[in-house]
Amino acid sequence: MNLFALDGKTALIIGGSGALGQAIADGLAGHGARVAIAARNPAKLQAAVENLEQAGAVSQGFYVDTTSRTSLVQLLEQVEQWGERVDILVNCAGVNSKTPFLEIDEAEWQGIMDANAKGVFLACQVIGGRMLSQGGGNIINISSVSSDPPLSKVFTYSASKAAVNSMTQFLAQEFAPSVRVNAIIPGFFPAEQNRKILTEERIRDICRHTPMARLGEAQELQGAAVFLASDSAAGFVTGALIRVDGGFGAMTI
Repeated sequence: MNLFALDGKTALIIGGSGALGQAIADGLAGHGARVAIAARNPAKLQAAVENLEQAGAVSQGFYVDTTSRTSLVQLLEQVEQWGERVDILVNCAGVNSKTPFLEIDEAEWQGIMDANAKGVFLACQVIGGRMLSQGGGNIINISSVSSDPPLSKVFTYSASKAAVNSMTQFLAQEFAPSVRVNAIIPGFFPAEQNRKILTEERIRDICRHTPMARLGEAQELQGAAVFLASDSAAGFVTGALIRVDGGFGAMTI
């Protein structure tokens, strides 16, 4: 038996046009899943779908505003028309900022919390609710090493990702036994949202604190995502926060 086969499954990756989302999409598609990519930027969305199709995957792109319940309801209806039902939901959308704490205004706080925490909350209500009614499903939230312990210089981002961890474990209890809810905690991976924050000096500091002494490669998230997505491999796994961080979270001074 292939523990990691996802044939016949439809995966919806919200925020799937970014570097980490695309890598996860590639991994799920490579194990047989149909992959729906949802994002706000049409050009990036189309490029992500084309990359999957060129690799032989069955994929389709959909617009979504993750801060809008109405948009998420429309997304769910569209994906169900395309792929019959959503079996796997990956919440991968997110934004970041390096504004010092005392300089963060309410608009920036609200924007980051909306994108990173409210979006997960709404998606889990709308799509997780449908999974409960259909009798099964699987949610994978993408958190961050900054969620616990919080990192300096990214206050709002850290708070929003701590909320994602809490929601993951709360919903694992509430949605059991039919819907599994887990999170991946990536370490430092070069991506659009952290490009301005990962200066050369900060990268050196991060690598000194990382036992594997390097940043991650996006494709290194695929194994954790495929494992969690598989009911055969991870059927008894829910409420887990799986670190893929090169040992960053295990380091002490």
